[in-house]
Amino acid sequence: MSVEAKICGLSTPDTVDAAVQGGARWVGFVTYPRSPRHISTDLLRTLGARVPKSVGRVGLFVDPDDALLGERLATGAIDMLQLHGSETPARVAALKARTGKAVMKVIKVATRADVERDIAAYAAVADRLMFEPAGGILPGGNAQAFDWTILRGLAVPLPWMLAGGLTPDNVAEAVRVTGAPAVDVSSGVEASRGVKSVELIRAFLDRVKAL
Repeated sequence: MSVEAKICGLSTPDTVDAAVQGGARWVGFVTYPRSPRHISTDLLRTLGARVPKSVGRVGLFVDPDDALLGERLATGAIDMLQLHGSETPARVAALKARTGKAVMKVIKVATRADVERDIAAYAAVADRLMFEPAGGILPGGNAQAFDWTILRGLAVPLPWMLAGGLTPDNVAEAVRVTGAPAVDVSSGVEASRGVKSVELIRAFLDRVKAL
């Protein structure tokens, strides 16, 4: 089975193009002002228009209100919502119904019991799940990996992604340990904080394609 990849936190035309041309299945755009990867609504519109229909465009949000969601979705540049905050299952269901968009809920990984509890809570309302480390200063993996063995053999009834601390050098091992069908990277393909590297994006996607 081939592994799919998402490049998140894109903010320039050349890095969007590198992700698309390198074979990414999804590209991600951040809506969170505290993040160095946050982009304006106008830039979201511009970058989203560069992405072919074969590649999914994901908008990352942290406990968004309806007005912010409406503003961002009006760009036509978002195909799926990625929710990184404390959104409850009821809120996830409401956002999915209101927007008509697929929703991916991020699950913070600390212990196996916590993960199993959250899977049970969100499986009926989300379209996808993402697993990333718990305890970061900002939402996201914060360039830190968690104990991948926590996910080994875990029954996940939805499509899911592995995130947190992935790089071109460790993504193969991460997939081997977890069995992840898809991987998400942001800081692991950056030349400096918030600044993506075309070369690292290509390297990451080449490693994923080789799995």
